[in-house]
Amino acid sequence: MSITSDEVNFLVYRYLQESGFSHSAFTFGIESHISQSNINGTLVPPAALISILQKGLQYVEAEISINEDGTVFDGRPIESLSLIDAVMPDVVQTRQQAFRDKLAQQQLAGDCSGGGAGAASQSGVPKNGEATVNGQENGTHASTMEVDGEVEIPASKATVLRGHESEVFICAWNPVSDLLASGSGDSTARIWNLSENSGGGSTQLVLRHCIREGGQDVPSNKDVTSLDWNSDGTLLATGSYDGFARIWTKDGNLASTLGQHKGPIFALKWNKKGNSILSAGVDKTTIIWDAHTGEAKQQFLFHSAPALDVDWQSNTTFASCSTDMCIHVCRLGTDRPLKTFQGHTNEVNAIKWDPSGTLLASCSDDMTLKIWSMKQDSCVHDLQAHSKEIYTIKWSPTGAGSNNPSANLLLASASFDSTVRLWDVDRGVCLHTLTRHQEPVYSVAFSPDGRFLASGSFDKCVHIWSTAVSRPLCYSQGRVREDLTSVLMCVCVLFFAVCPYQSGALVNSYRGTGGIFEVCWNGSGDKVGASASDGSVSYPIRFILQSFLTLTWSLILFSCCSNVCFSRFVFWICGSSPLPI
Repeated sequence: MSITSDEVNFLVYRYLQESGFSHSAFTFGIESHISQSNINGTLVPPAALISILQKGLQYVEAEISINEDGTVFDGRPIESLSLIDAVMPDVVQTRQQAFRDKLAQQQLAGDCSGGGAGAASQSGVPKNGEATVNGQENGTHASTMEVDGEVEIPASKATVLRGHESEVFICAWNPVSDLLASGSGDSTARIWNLSENSGGGSTQLVLRHCIREGGQDVPSNKDVTSLDWNSDGTLLATGSYDGFARIWTKDGNLASTLGQHKGPIFALKWNKKGNSILSAGVDKTTIIWDAHTGEAKQQFLFHSAPALDVDWQSNTTFASCSTDMCIHVCRLGTDRPLKTFQGHTNEVNAIKWDPSGTLLASCSDDMTLKIWSMKQDSCVHDLQAHSKEIYTIKWSPTGAGSNNPSANLLLASASFDSTVRLWDVDRGVCLHTLTRHQEPVYSVAFSPDGRFLASGSFDKCVHIWSTAVSRPLCYSQGRVREDLTSVLMCVCVLFFAVCPYQSGALVNSYRGTGGIFEVCWNGSGDKVGASASDGSVSYPIRFILQSFLTLTWSLILFSCCSNVCFSRFVFWICGSSPLPI
């Protein structure tokens, strides 16, 4: 048997990461020199520490059931050991003696009644009086999710991008082309060209994050934790645990290195205009950078603990959140927060402005979501439904201020309780609880038209859910149009769009090869990217969703742009063959 401190430290480090203790994992990784070990993290499966602990616990329970001469008792322990019990010799010895005493009593009772050793099992009564639920002892259920074959996407229908040498924490599509950026624990970001005219397979550009030491550029050996494209897709910004933000061209060339944070960067965002970058760091500060010069325009020192997330409200105003449980709204050129929101009782993990910039959503380790408005100090809604920490949130690209103004505004939340929830923020109620994941959910993302939601979990699954609600189509003389897109027609009729999936229904599911950290849609809504713990980035090939148009007088089939319900929406088919387009 061989156990090294590096191996133990790595398993503890991975456990902290997988459990969402990102700041503890960072501190532990630095102190234990994880980056200097020779362990290939991509080969270590998720939940490795828990798995080996479970096996050790099973060994101790088996040990209790064995006589000193090596023979096995005919029975099972009186009750399962806890992990703490298993490391306490007195408890183990007491349980072992109690087990022997009970078996002796059972044998004596069996001799008196004349029953054989197999009487209990032959009578069909479960062992130790334990009830059987769904044919399984102790009411345990299978840990692997069973997905309907009609919605599951086989591995052969997905493209897996290999190249990273460690976990891939983040991915993001270029807003104007099929370039997918990914950031990893191998201290690189990569840009993958997935366009149809890229010559067949995907090509990748490797963006190595280096630091200057001894007059030379050497790999930083730090995680790339955040990345974001500017609005016209010409530049990519990355943030790293080495404390530097960097700006790259879409061709993979380093344009600027932004260095003023004193510690890891947890988040960064471009403003809509594309002239500023906003970053948040473990040094408790947020910084607005000039994207053209690489200089810091202003550093904000308002948080008393690490800043975890930032989001722009406008080109000069933003919100930030922290482990100090506070949310600050700040503006470039001002020396104090415009607003400070307090109400969370644990660290605030993520914040997001709605498309109109009117409402700010926040989620926290206190298991709540809160909706804030600049018009008042207290929260507009305090949404309590999740049973564990909420890791992230996303607004739908619908409602006022979006490209889909007629659709209802929704908020999605992803939690360590393995569920995703869809919220109607106007009413402050949960519309749907999406429960098909089996492990913590780290990411959610709406499709560009807001009709679908992707979710990614550490159960290795990406699920696609319907968020669409059927709506009547408007009509006018000589023209029939959906409320988002006009379509010239030859007849004047009143007809309704019938959505093929109910809101909240599971449309498609894909099982990857590693725990999913991030999911994202491309700009045209025909691809979903997913980054995983095994170092892979994947996306499914194109499929077509089908819809129906029911007309008052007749059925008319037509092809139009993706905002009309009967459209060529490229993604996955659910339970039937594609319609001719």
